[in-house]
Amino acid sequence: MDIIKSIILGIIEGITEWLPISSTGHLILADEFIKLNMSDDFMEMFNVVIQLGAILAVVVIFWKKLWPFTLDKSKGYNYITKSGGIIKKDIMDMWFKVIVAMLPAAIVGIPLDNYFEAHFHNWQVVSAALIVYGILFIVIERRNKNRKPKVNSISELTYKTALLIGCFQALSLIPGTSRSGSTILGAIIIGVSRVAAAEFSFFLAIPVMAGASLIKLLKFGFAFTGMEIAVLAVGTLTSFIVSVFAVKFLMNYVRRHDFSAFGYYRIILGAAVILYFLIAG
Repeated sequence: MDIIKSIILGIIEGITEWLPISSTGHLILADEFIKLNMSDDFMEMFNVVIQLGAILAVVVIFWKKLWPFTLDKSKGYNYITKSGGIIKKDIMDMWFKVIVAMLPAAIVGIPLDNYFEAHFHNWQVVSAALIVYGILFIVIERRNKNRKPKVNSISELTYKTALLIGCFQALSLIPGTSRSGSTILGAIIIGVSRVAAAEFSFFLAIPVMAGASLIKLLKFGFAFTGMEIAVLAVGTLTSFIVSVFAVKFLMNYVRRHDFSAFGYYRIILGAAVILYFLIAG
């Protein structure tokens, strides 16, 4: 049964990691109904580490936009050469912007990881964050309805803009906020197009989520039982497969629609969570 439950949790992670509706919040809520027969320490680690599958999906889909090394000079890339290697300068510039953008979350999240885990991983915080950010999505999309974005591609992002987006990402340390939601919302506020905001959010997720997974693995240790390895592997693989479809869906969606629908979903879900726990006592 634990394997089946890990598949369900992997599906939830794969869908909600990239849509701006909070994967961690959904996994915390899912834990109320889908209980794995594992320790609390394992579940704390599991809910973060299965994100590695989601990261791999982004790497696979956007590989050509992420890998800066090439031997092909025929495509007109802007190259810089170091020690005989050929590097795509635009992609290296993107990675430097990602490093700048991840600093706020690292500065706040690494020393305060245990504090956030102890004080914010509960249904009250998750439901409040779902509703508040749902309202913000609707309000900001209406405000920006007739505004043209100032930045239409990642190459147009300045380092200052990248840092500001990183500050918005740090808000997602509170469960229920949504890492992709906070970065995309913040980017839209400061004039970045939805497509560029979504792509940068995906790329920014790679080092941030990999780092968070490493921290959780180090805290848990590597003394896994056979069942724990199986549950973690199945959940991560499921997360990867589902994420491939979720990322492609979101990129197609943002080219035609705004994020208001996700705002309404968050409000409805947040209200349902409050109602459920009030009734359940």
